[in-house]
Amino acid sequence: MPLHRETPLLESVPLSAVSGRRVFLKMENMQPAGSFKLRGIGRLCEEAAREGAVRFLSPSGGNAGYAAAWAGRELGLRVTVIVPVTTSEEAKRAIASLGAEVIVSGASWKESNELALSMAAEDERARYVHAFDDPVMWNGHATMIDEAATQGPQPDLVVLSVGGGGLFCGVATGMARNGWGGVPILACETEGAASFAASLAAGKLVEIDAITSVATSLGARMVAPRALELSRERPVVSYVASDASAVRACSRFLDDHRVLVEPACGVSLSALYENSPLLGDAKTVLAIVCGGIGVSAAKLRSMEERLCGE
Repeated sequence: MPLHRETPLLESVPLSAVSGRRVFLKMENMQPAGSFKLRGIGRLCEEAAREGAVRFLSPSGGNAGYAAAWAGRELGLRVTVIVPVTTSEEAKRAIASLGAEVIVSGASWKESNELALSMAAEDERARYVHAFDDPVMWNGHATMIDEAATQGPQPDLVVLSVGGGGLFCGVATGMARNGWGGVPILACETEGAASFAASLAAGKLVEIDAITSVATSLGARMVAPRALELSRERPVVSYVASDASAVRACSRFLDDHRVLVEPACGVSLSALYENSPLLGDAKTVLAIVCGGIGVSAAKLRSMEERLCGE
């Protein structure tokens, strides 16, 4: 039985009103682990357990590690999550609350990943769980589009956030197998974490120097190679917004829908709240509410005061 749950597809009256389009929300924040990550990571962990793994090693900015910790608890297996120093205290506490060991190492996900790989090389019964670059994971994430295709209309545009590209690869996979391959994806990132935008502009994989955004769970300095490949196979539009826009969108979404999400999710919502010209002439939009555990109401208020002057 899959570890993830089917999530609702909700039509958003507030976002439809401000954007002048029909906006549908795929509520991945309602997964048991708080984000879409459980779909792919849960599938990967279940397969690894069947193959004899007794421990999971997860390098993570927060949400992937929490999903791995959730999967490990459900499967009765040990989990070690290696997070960079940028990971929020809320995320670290949440991961540890599931019984996982949390190790802080490195300035970004890249350094955390290096430690996870070295630990995996020393433990043959451990399964390394990549945060975003694994075909098994992408097929798991793709199930959200399988659901959406039966829950509502085919959209003219899909809006989602991009960190390392795992969600992007999964959604693109799901769209292709449901006949939505020609529907554009608006790939949303914050300034200071826009490694996908840099790669799209250069036409090759680009590693940015550092993650300087408050959207720390978007903190991959370079996207998965498959994400760039997919951008050449299907229509993709890049959207990059400020931290302030992402945080402001989180606050408006909380007021409008009584749902708390991270700035990593808020950046995709900001495209709709600000009615970005990059939405084009889409009349029906599907937005992936990817969720996130690294935020609290108090933290959101603090970020809003600091970044938005309110």
